[in-house]
Amino acid sequence: MDEVDSEALADAAYGIFEILLNRGLLARGDPLFARVEGGVDFQDDFLAIFADFEAEYPPLAAALVGRFGSAAAIYHLISGGEGVTPSKTTETYWIIADDPAAGDVEPYGEQAGKWLIFCETGEVDALWKKIRDATVAGDLGVSAKVSTARPNPDSRDERKVVYVYTRDWSDEADVMRVRSALRALGVEQRIGYKRNIETFAGEYAEEGKKVTYYSA
Repeated sequence: MDEVDSEALADAAYGIFEILLNRGLLARGDPLFARVEGGVDFQDDFLAIFADFEAEYPPLAAALVGRFGSAAAIYHLISGGEGVTPSKTTETYWIIADDPAAGDVEPYGEQAGKWLIFCETGEVDALWKKIRDATVAGDLGVSAKVSTARPNPDSRDERKVVYVYTRDWSDEADVMRVRSALRALGVEQRIGYKRNIETFAGEYAEEGKKVTYYSA
């Protein structure tokens, strides 16, 4: 039981630290993905953020060091693409990107919804980079997320999925604006849009059952 608990604690600790790392790096200048993809050495910033994390959450920091060996080892993992590139990410199930101008809009609230884009594993890195960059630039919806290389027990097949969230499923003009922008990024196949309220209700695609609110 102790081993199971320590793994669960390390998983939770990593998720919390990743959020704080992204915020801390952005506050110091460039976001994580720009530093990793630009080949920038950000170890000093990383270690400073980890030291703050360790001071505020000693048990969580200890759980991470217990799993990875050291803060430097975690930096090596992240600088290699963990948390940035879907195919290189195994510590979390999802990578998330937000539109900085979205403010307090809640992409996971009942009024929001998302376009679902399924793709093959070999295509996900390039697709995610385009969608992430467009989301951060304010050209798509309020947020986006992509499934990673970490095996997910909820996955129904080997494909990866990108969710592109809009603020209000009832704003059809905005929903379709985002669909047009996705088409301009190369997502030309027909895709479905699902309201969060269907997701919350546990409604998923089954034979003869329609759960998408829009399709285009």
